[in-house]
Amino acid sequence: MNIVIIEDEPLTAEDLTDIIGRIGGETRILAVLDSVKTAIAFFLKRPGVDLVFSDIQLGDGLSFEIFRSARVDAPIIFCTAYNEYALDAFRSNGIEYILKPYTTAAIIRAIDKYYQLKKHFVPAEVDYEKIIRTITGGDRPRATGSVLVYHREKIIPIGFEEIALFYIDKDLTHLHCFNGRSYVIEQSLDELEQAAGRDFFRINRQSLVNRRAVLDASHYENRKYVVNISIPFREALVVSKNRTSPFLQWLSLR
Repeated sequence: MNIVIIEDEPLTAEDLTDIIGRIGGETRILAVLDSVKTAIAFFLKRPGVDLVFSDIQLGDGLSFEIFRSARVDAPIIFCTAYNEYALDAFRSNGIEYILKPYTTAAIIRAIDKYYQLKKHFVPAEVDYEKIIRTITGGDRPRATGSVLVYHREKIIPIGFEEIALFYIDKDLTHLHCFNGRSYVIEQSLDELEQAAGRDFFRINRQSLVNRRAVLDASHYENRKYVVNISIPFREALVVSKNRTSPFLQWLSLR
């Protein structure tokens, strides 16, 4: 069985290679690919690949871009720490997913599943464009309507287009407008993320940002980004490491 590993963390790739080697059997690692670019070039040569182990987030984009750009008939086992949007999106396309940090037992179970399903594999066209849109929010509608704010015995409707960001501070959800006004609101950030549509992006657990507020993004430590917005804000808006690739995809959707 010819296996390809797509992983940009050298220690993780080495660990996975070692586990597969210790499992034994007729397995051979054809290649370890560390970027979208090198993987596309590899698969365009149409090598005889039986199984792919792939991370989702690579340094230069999402691994789904590989399968969109080059035909990959081999089944895919996703090994990833990214479990917030992607799992539901690709569950019907990959044969298995393994959350990091994974164990030897999890890898063995995944390979056993490959052998069990091998006789039934039928190459199929997978809409990776749709998967990417699902992850980045491109399939979500634009924000419409308003958020109701209860302020000094008044109920104030504030349209999503007026809102620069939502954030959590001291366990309370806040709304911050482009005009500088800020309010405490009752909705959770999860509820707001669903209602806000594709114009907003959840950059981390505490912050949901409007695309219109984003000026640019600067590199930060450990492959993260700091989002610079058009209004004064007291704290740095840091994109979580597991959201950087979807964040860049979201910026490019405009």
